[in-house]
Amino acid sequence: MNDMKRNFTGVKRLVIKVGTSSLVLPNGKINLNKIDQLAFVISDLMNQGKEVILVSSGAMGFGLNVLGMDKRPAEIARQQAVSSVGQVAMMSLYSQVFSHYQAKVSQLLITRDVVVYPESLENFTNAFESLIKLGIVPIVNENDAVSIEEMDHQTKFGDNDRLSAVVAKITDADLLIMLSDIDGLFDKNPTVYEDAVLRERVAEITDEILASAGGAGSKFGTGGMLSKIQSAQMIFENEGQMVLMNGENPRDILRLLAGEKIGTWFKRAD
Repeated sequence: MNDMKRNFTGVKRLVIKVGTSSLVLPNGKINLNKIDQLAFVISDLMNQGKEVILVSSGAMGFGLNVLGMDKRPAEIARQQAVSSVGQVAMMSLYSQVFSHYQAKVSQLLITRDVVVYPESLENFTNAFESLIKLGIVPIVNENDAVSIEEMDHQTKFGDNDRLSAVVAKITDADLLIMLSDIDGLFDKNPTVYEDAVLRERVAEITDEILASAGGAGSKFGTGGMLSKIQSAQMIFENEGQMVLMNGENPRDILRLLAGEKIGTWFKRAD
């Protein structure tokens, strides 16, 4: 299963997904070190001639920080207000930090209906391509202030794991790198079982893998792993590839692309 060598030299366009836990410290303050590293890595990749799209969560976390609130409000209208404030704060910081490395960024906020309707999807795809041609890093997030989930009008993606897989599909990316607070996909929950083994490569999403990632009766109760596997499934359907890795040190992305065995590599067998 792990005999196929990783080779990312042909990767030209990549999507990097970063979650709130990577951007906001446990005390609710912004993780400036992580954001600076991320901007440095992406700018460095751009200088190498690569095309990078960043899918970033964090609007709620930033909003709570700006407004001095210690926990997310219960009611949806208030959550959307906090996210709206946070999105501006987050983009402002990204813009500042990226400019330090002579890189330009743009914001793309989307809802699920954008990718469902062919005409809006075409416009959205064109926007991506135009930005990339201009050498700009598109920073994508769900439009939290207007996203809703109703029976007839579903506009939420569910989470940014899924959104990043959709963006990788739309932009025909060569690789999706998903930064997480865990080293990759293990055969069982590493926070519970000391003998848990990291899977270096996953060539197909089996029932066993789905179960170990948080399906029914799972040993793998860690939050969010199932959505990552479902994203990998989407990547497989589009003949793409994905790496799930720890986002603790974003510079590890450079080591990964140089061929080091980091995280779990999801790619179908050729």
